[in-house]
Amino acid sequence: MHHAAADAAWPGYSSGMDSSVYPARRARLAAALRAAGGGVAVIPTAPERNRNSDNDHPYRHDSSFHHLTGFDEPGAWLVLNASGACAIGCRAKNPEMEIWEGVRLGVDAAPAALGVDSAFDIETLDAFMLEWLAGAPAVWFPFQPGAGVAPRIDGWLATLRSRARSGVEAPAAVRDLAPLLAEMRVRKDAAELATMRRAAQISADAHARAMRFSAARFRAAPDGTVREYEIEAELLHEFRRRGAQSPAYPSIVAAGANACVLHYAASDAELRAGELCLIDAGCELDGYASDITRTFPADGRFTPAQRELYDIVLAAQRAAAAVTRPGARHLDAHHAAVRVLTQGMLDSGLLDRDAVGGVDDAIAATAYRQFYMHGTGHWLGRDVHDVGEYLSLGEAPVERLDGAGRTIHAKPSRVLEAGMVVTLEPGLYVRPALGVPERFWHIGIRIEDDAVVTDTGCELISRGVPVEAGEIEALMRDAA
Repeated sequence: MHHAAADAAWPGYSSGMDSSVYPARRARLAAALRAAGGGVAVIPTAPERNRNSDNDHPYRHDSSFHHLTGFDEPGAWLVLNASGACAIGCRAKNPEMEIWEGVRLGVDAAPAALGVDSAFDIETLDAFMLEWLAGAPAVWFPFQPGAGVAPRIDGWLATLRSRARSGVEAPAAVRDLAPLLAEMRVRKDAAELATMRRAAQISADAHARAMRFSAARFRAAPDGTVREYEIEAELLHEFRRRGAQSPAYPSIVAAGANACVLHYAASDAELRAGELCLIDAGCELDGYASDITRTFPADGRFTPAQRELYDIVLAAQRAAAAVTRPGARHLDAHHAAVRVLTQGMLDSGLLDRDAVGGVDDAIAATAYRQFYMHGTGHWLGRDVHDVGEYLSLGEAPVERLDGAGRTIHAKPSRVLEAGMVVTLEPGLYVRPALGVPERFWHIGIRIEDDAVVTDTGCELISRGVPVEAGEIEALMRDAA
């Protein structure tokens, strides 16, 4: 069978949070709707996804729907109007299906369990929405490609418009709910941060476990190898052993030269003594993601060339963390990291001073992009690349450089506020090329931590796994 057995009673909220947070969040959304002119918001959860034959992918709720309800079941819709009235559409009780798929909450129990005003059988969604939308000034829903919501909305509006002669008034506007939801989610409250700290600690312990596993294997067989999927298995074991529901994203376990492929997926390549292993992996716990990258020597000791580049990347992350604080711009961390990385490229000989000039010249020409071609961080929360605008919402466009060094006119980078969570993830990736010192070929290094913006700076909540090169070597040296 492909469905796990359920508890005898509906398991309730799975988020691990006090259920009172959800009505408060819905009240905030209703207030935002009122401020924006009113209307009715419609938020479906994620659909079930077929994997093959009659087997589904493991179900995962929609992040915004869950943020507002704490409800895990598939096939559900939240409907909320600007006055604060809200209803849940959910699956009806079905004893026969519950034998196969687990206990359902059901329509009768939903209002009390979820703190909503009413509930309805999801099979009656069309009739319910026609009643709620009649006379509303606008209908709001998240504009998401492929979600399948827009055709349902269009159908409801067409039906209401056809009843105009009967005095039924259809909403005059269709508006995107996603920006309002993103603004709600971009700042985390204390309960969310507590969950994210637990997720980060589990992931940090998983990274440490992988380091110890690699060290022990090479100690037992110095001339042997370890396959990437074996290391991935150590990560997954620690995630589930500690209660995380799943990885937050497909784990990257990259042996040797594979670390120079940014979105490499753990495969069956062999890791050998003397090579580096890059792991980018994090668990999802109670609906919240963690995201950690560590790069370590397979056998527990960095070579001089590896250590030289590693220390440059770590210095770049320190510089990024130093400018991550309230009032700073989101891009400040990237600019700080790029300056340190570029200086390191010049000092190490990765970049030829005679060809590119000094650090300012190299940055202006984006010469660093040969070895560092991605940004330094992203929002983190319910999604590993969480929602939230990266540009300032209320400032006029200014002239600035884009990621490729081109001059553009755009709004400035967003100002950071306490409660926001970002990743800090500089790296260096060296492929063989003319003029590049051969001792650095095939070295890929990234260091990534999860940073909570505090009142005075930032807190790196994922430092439960060592990051200093000497500390990594010590952990691996002491591995059983």
